[in-house]
Amino acid sequence: MSRVFRALSDPTRRRVLQLLRAGPMSAGDLCLHFDVSKPTMSAHFSVLREADLVHAEKVGKSILYHLKLSVLEEALLGFAQSFGLGVEPPAVASDIVETQR
Repeated sequence: MSRVFRALSDPTRRRVLQLLRAGPMSAGDLCLHFDVSKPTMSAHFSVLREADLVHAEKVGKSILYHLKLSVLEEALLGFAQSFGLGVEPPAVASDIVETQR
């Protein structure tokens, strides 16, 4: 889980994940959205791959990145549950009123 949160700690990497929500994108297309060097973007892609948040697929001369949403969801749910959040369903308003009587 720590690798996932390390990857999420950077705004550029979070933005890459947001862009990939719309569907797979090539490394070149992703780079167009950022004002950083290609080596810097390559380092960001590497961190995302190490965290298993993206899958890289070689297509011809390009690398196509896919978001692994299930890994992100699992990490976020695990984090929330470690604080006791999301363990029980949220209380319904009628339940709250009933317990206050």
